[in-house]
Amino acid sequence: MLGLIGAPNKGKSTIFSAMTLSQADIADYPFTTINPNLGIAYATKECPEKELGIKCNPRNSLCDNGTRKIPINVTDVAGLIPGAHIGKGMGTQFLNDIISADALILVVDLSGETDIQGRPGSNFNQKEDIRMVEEELANWLSGIIEKNMSSLSRKKDGIDALAELLSGFKPSEDQIRESAEENGITLSNISWNHESSLRFSRSFLARNKPIVIAANKMDKSSKDALEKFRKELEDYTVIGCSGAIELALRKAAKSGIITYNPGNSSFVMGPNATEDQKRALSYISSYLKKNGSTGIHEIINETVFTLSHNIVVYPVENENKYADSSGSILPDAILMAEGSTALDLAEKIHTEIAAKMLYAIDARNKIRVAKDYILKDGDIIKIVSAAK
Repeated sequence: MLGLIGAPNKGKSTIFSAMTLSQADIADYPFTTINPNLGIAYATKECPEKELGIKCNPRNSLCDNGTRKIPINVTDVAGLIPGAHIGKGMGTQFLNDIISADALILVVDLSGETDIQGRPGSNFNQKEDIRMVEEELANWLSGIIEKNMSSLSRKKDGIDALAELLSGFKPSEDQIRESAEENGITLSNISWNHESSLRFSRSFLARNKPIVIAANKMDKSSKDALEKFRKELEDYTVIGCSGAIELALRKAAKSGIITYNPGNSSFVMGPNATEDQKRALSYISSYLKKNGSTGIHEIINETVFTLSHNIVVYPVENENKYADSSGSILPDAILMAEGSTALDLAEKIHTEIAAKMLYAIDARNKIRVAKDYILKDGDIIKIVSAAK
């Protein structure tokens, strides 16, 4: 799950609609999104069908001319304003909506035309948005910890205690341990003051909810402004984008006016475009030539693969035909965390298969590998199990 976050009126709902082609409410006023919008976007990888010279039959994903499109859940939640952690604006509703997100896309208005509250103006510093969002998140999490400090202090093993309290975040032991060690605070019979709780929360969220900055509204800004913004935020991944242009392209493609693949630097005009549409598309074409793409697809791939450290693995049942039991070739593309093993893949397929797993087969090389074999991006794997 990817979470689209940010202050109000930065273009989150436009980006959400562009990513998912769902019709989120879009308007130039704060709190357009009250309930979280849920949709599906697609991360992409080169499908092994090209390399193997075969044609795949996708089941859990799509394949377009050798590009495998893997579905990703996306949520767009209400805009965040200062004081949200104490109930201002949409308050903790926003914060609770992102607990299950694996990574966050923080949308800012690169043009500087909206302030930290989402109100229109000019020359606003969008770094303030980032600081505000991160502090609201940290204060929200530290508030959860502090409300439960009494029960935490009674448990000697603070890692287990925090893992239970923060179970909705799906934390790893390493995330908890490293976040405490980084700040020199104890994990035994936790009894932290507010400052320690806040420092832990900042460190934990940086590990548990990594952030990509979507510098939106590039169509109203410039490459120079983007480069300046990137230099000011050297510790972040910043990707310039235009949700409005991507949404226009996606809608035009859906209507058959153009042929367009997300992430491309061009499109093909169809024969049925009106003169007004041609003029609008001419402007969009110039924008793409200047900027290379709308940036929206790059944000998805960067968040899913680089920031979240995922790879794609293709499980099969017939290692010679790269197929499942019904003969479908490369039917499934499974996202796995970097460092996952063949046994981890078996558990994703079925718990009983994992429980009775014997070994795996690397289908490309036709060799047997152990249960603890570390998966590589693009692996095609057969799980051999005693389970029926």
